[in-house]
Amino acid sequence: MQKRKAMILGGMAGGLIGGVMGGMAGGSAGAGLGWLAGKAEPLATVPHVDLSRYLGRWYEIARYPNLFQRKCDRDITAEYALAPRARRGMIRGMMRGMVRGMVQGMMQGRAQGKITVLNSCTKRDGSVEHANGVAVVVDPLSNAKLKVTFSWPFAADYWIIDLGANYEYAVVGEPSRRNLWILSRSPQMSDSLYEQILRTVAARGYNPKKLVRTRQSAALAA
Repeated sequence: MQKRKAMILGGMAGGLIGGVMGGMAGGSAGAGLGWLAGKAEPLATVPHVDLSRYLGRWYEIARYPNLFQRKCDRDITAEYALAPRARRGMIRGMMRGMVRGMVQGMMQGRAQGKITVLNSCTKRDGSVEHANGVAVVVDPLSNAKLKVTFSWPFAADYWIIDLGANYEYAVVGEPSRRNLWILSRSPQMSDSLYEQILRTVAARGYNPKKLVRTRQSAALAA
């Protein structure tokens, strides 16, 4: 059970723990059939994520069904924030007045203070469940690959495989392709954008038919 909890990312949502980075590769129709053939290339991430832009709240729009979110009925979110030490590292760098110093300070801060993760969801009985974790960057060249821990020493991969130009949406997966999340800065997403993302995940070797939509009360009320 602890191991399953350790894999929660997200629904994060708040993951969740970005930049543009990456390209919203929709892929061709043929490229999107990799999952049908049973073969897939190694999972690619976006080229770069600006973590300062990626922090904050994310709403889960859709996900692959999984055991560790089985109690969640609706309103799934994830919130990411710099831990206190990471904030101090960034501030020290900024006070030095040099871009290089700021970047080094942020990197050192993340290494020491990490990124805090708070996943939340509403269960069928109306109660709200929370899961607290920490995330660390494992690929500092791109910032697109992280490890998230909810129950030490278990950690789960959190790979950002698609990202909106304005960080308005993100797609999170992991190398085995057993898990997938579509996240948004708002509780609702247009059909056209959702269809675009489906084409992208198909091109990444995922089966989009396995995705289930997440009910967001805020979107229904809008």
